[in-house]
Order: sequence, then structure tokens, then C-alpha cells
Amino acid sequence: MHKKSWENLGVILLLGSLFSISIAILWTVIPLLIFGFSFILFLFVRGNILHKEMLAKERARIKGLADGSIEMTPAEFFSIRRVNRSNTEYNFVGIYIIFNKSKNMYYVGQAHTVLDRVNKHFTGSGNGDVYADYKYGDQFTIKLIALKGSGYLSLNDLERETIWAHDSFSEGYNKTRGNRQ
Repeated sequence: MHKKSWENLGVILLLGSLFSISIAILWTVIPLLIFGFSFILFLFVRGNILHKEMLAKERARIKGLADGSIEMTPAEFFSIRRVNRSNTEYNFVGIYIIFNKSKNMYYVGQAHTVLDRVNKHFTGSGNGDVYADYKYGDQFTIKLIALKGSGYLSLNDLERETIWAHDSFSEGYNKTRGNRQ
């Protein structure tokens, strides 16, 4: 054979060897990449599921607190307030949930004296939208939740979680997601 042919044969054998090595590496690397990507995807999905489960438990906790409280109409509220305004058993530190039954909208607020604060919403010196809807005949209910015994350490946390649980920022009367501390 000619010298050129041997050189070409050498180049061909070298390229063939490199190709075989490349294929062997790909057969090793690609499954590792697929496995790694799948594992990362699994962790992401599992983390998302755990996060959603945690949020569902928190929402259920808030709903449980609300379900355990007395629900009253504004007329019943005014009657209770008139008699118990100075009674700290009723005019306590906590949150209130105002629900517009006509529009399916919530307003959540906090106060150191809940009876006094709720009264403001129904007499024109609280949330203007709540007052306008009340004044024009929408049907409302009110629930009061005391901070004491709620399991929350701060009024801000209780209010913020309740706003979130009732979706009252994006779908209700609340203009903020609650106070921060």
C-alpha cells in the first residue's frame, strides 16, 4: 500500500475509535442526565405537593376558627354591641370577618376592641365599600375571632392568614394582604 493509504487508514481507525468512545460515553452520560433531570423534577413536584398540603391545612385551621365562632347579622351585632360594649368578653382583641352574602365577598380586619371596630364599618367610618353595600341593602354576616386561644402569636399573623384563607384581598374588600411586622 501507499504511504497515503496507510495514513488514511490510520485516520479512519482513529476516527472510528473516537466514534466508538463517543458512543460509549453518550450511552453512559445520557441515562445519567435523564435520571438526574427526572430526580430534580420529582423533588420539585413533591415539594409543590407538600407545599399545597401545608396551605390546605392552614386554610382548614382558619376555617375551623371561623366555623367555631358565632355568626351574626348586623342587626344582631348592634344589639350585642349596645349591651356589651364595655365587656371585654365581647369587645376583645381579635379579628372580624365580614361576609357580604349578596356578593359573596369577604372583608377581614383586626382590632384591640372588635365590637368598636366592626361598628365603624357599618356606620360609615370604616371600609367605604362595605358600608356602601350595607347601606344599599346587601345582606351581611359577621364573625369575631379572639386572638387568645386561636393558636396565633400575633394579631397580624391571624389577620393575614384569614385574609388569605378567605381570598379577601383578590376577591373581596381587603385592599392589602394584611399588616406586616
